Amino acid sequence: MTQPYSIDRGSNWRRQVVRDWLVGLDPLPEALQERIVTAWVSSWASSTHERLEDMPFSPGSGFYPLMRHVNEVTRAGIDLGRRAAADWGGELPQELLLPILILHDLDKPLLYRREGGGAVHTDLYHELPHGVIGAMMLKELDFPHVVVSTVATHATNAPFHGRNPEAHVLHYADLFAADHAFRSMGETPLYLRRH
Repeated sequence: MTQPYSIDRGSNWRRQVVRDWLVGLDPLPEALQERIVTAWVSSWASSTHERLEDMPFSPGSGFYPLMRHVNEVTRAGIDLGRRAAADWGGELPQELLLPILILHDLDKPLLYRREGGGAVHTDLYHELPHGVIGAMMLKELDFPHVVVSTVATHATNAPFHGRNPEAHVLHYADLFAADHAFRSMGETPLYLRRH
């Protein structure tokens, strides 16, 4: 297989669409905002999706937009981050927490595609686990190691998870938002699934 993605640093129409979509960019330094936008533009441009609205959160017979899920995770994570700082002591650095929340599902546009009223796995899904391709992109874009490693290991089926507080916050924000998406898709929420 050829490279699963390419980094798109160009100033094109996708950059403004991504900027308009993402919650949580404003408090970050402009250079970090640009790298986050570049990451999402690269994932989108490397996928088969023509519009952000077409990117699925998960495969299944129903459809839930990835763009809604990402913003729900970011909003929930901001709230949980505040709670964690108050209860655990010490602030969670916004320059780490916000990119982790915003970029956690960066590789999903490459792993899932729309089909009928739902979505299915792409061939790439069967080559590398969710999180790994996104982490590869983030490493190439010079994100800090904690951002790269947290994205790489955040999936519920990852063999291990980060121990940093940002990973903890992402885990629960992601599960909270994922259960909303699964309910909306007519699927069983994670908390009701038997393993």
